[in-house]
Amino acid sequence: MSYFARHVFLCTNQRAEGETCCNALGASQALDHAKGRIKALGLAGPGKVRFQKAGCLERCGEGPVLVVYPEAVWYTYVDQSDIDEIIDEHLVNGRVVERLKLADHA
Repeated sequence: MSYFARHVFLCTNQRAEGETCCNALGASQALDHAKGRIKALGLAGPGKVRFQKAGCLERCGEGPVLVVYPEAVWYTYVDQSDIDEIIDEHLVNGRVVERLKLADHA
């Protein structure tokens, strides 16, 4: 069994000014919001959910991005309401948020 039921990696990579990157699109603020929301819902900790910052996840053109494991579902988001929807639907209710899901790559 995994230490966390779900592990969410949110790209917070910062590239040089003018280059596309998740952090320039608000990723650090999104991560702070997500961590606070998970704690408020009582979902943080061993056996539950862990949001964690990640370096480049190599999907910069689709960003900002995050990935939920163990399902390996990739998402993009625009604002905190999208993060809340991912938390409420995927992490709480186990339903993939199709409108925010990124296409799988082979």
